[in-house]
Amino acid sequence: MAAASWAVSSLFSAPPAQRLGAFAFSRWRMLFASVILWSLALAGGGWRDLDAAAVGLLGLSGLIGIFVGDTALFACMNRLGPRRSGVLFATHAVFSAFLAWLFLGEVIRGWALAGSASLVGGVMLAVLWGKREDESHGWEQTRGRLVVGVLLGLVAALCQSVATLMLKPLMATGLDAISASAVRMSLALSAHGVLLASGWAGARAKAPLRAKDALLTFLSAAVAMVLGMTLILYAMRHGQAGLVAIFSSLTPVLLLPLLWAVYRRRPAVGAWFGASLAVAGSALIFLA
Repeated sequence: MAAASWAVSSLFSAPPAQRLGAFAFSRWRMLFASVILWSLALAGGGWRDLDAAAVGLLGLSGLIGIFVGDTALFACMNRLGPRRSGVLFATHAVFSAFLAWLFLGEVIRGWALAGSASLVGGVMLAVLWGKREDESHGWEQTRGRLVVGVLLGLVAALCQSVATLMLKPLMATGLDAISASAVRMSLALSAHGVLLASGWAGARAKAPLRAKDALLTFLSAAVAMVLGMTLILYAMRHGQAGLVAIFSSLTPVLLLPLLWAVYRRRPAVGAWFGASLAVAGSALIFLA
């Protein structure tokens, strides 16, 4: 469900992110998400579970995963488009599985390991081979140097992995996921505010926020940052961190039919093959 949330939100995100710039778009998205999350946390009473130690860890996770990771992801998307940025971000599953083994002692064995390899490999093939030869949509164009876009995508993936795995021990204590998301979002937003106040030109908006931009950004915040990230935190409470990350990497595969609806063209044959591998990998994990 988190992967599906991120897939839907990417369609809302691409137009305002390109128009406003990665930093301005991230700021507005975090502001909308913080308002929604704190409203839910205050209404539900989950904020009472928070203590100084939890807030500190959540804040550090937010700075790494949201302030650095999300901004790098949208900078990558602005350069490479949602399809190619999607395959780079999918590498967070590989990073997460390795880091979960290294620091949390989680080991994926047998059919679950085979399924994980099939799922992640299928996701990457589905995205890499997802472009038809006659595809000329603006989102497929490369803006700026390709190597910079690739590095930004890998930084985003690594930050996502580190920030999420940091929360595994904390979420296992039963901490309210909505309140945890609210703290992470607020501290990441504060870091963006400090960066903007510093006067750095790159943090400024490339264009003023229009009503349509605000609506799309609000929808992206609600679906990805409120629903998607909260679901991930709930998943971390109940499952292996590595497998949670691997399942969340299905976003690019779930994005294919959505891009089909936007482009009015079905994905290439290679995309269907990769998606089939991802589905088969998911089935193997469940059977295991």
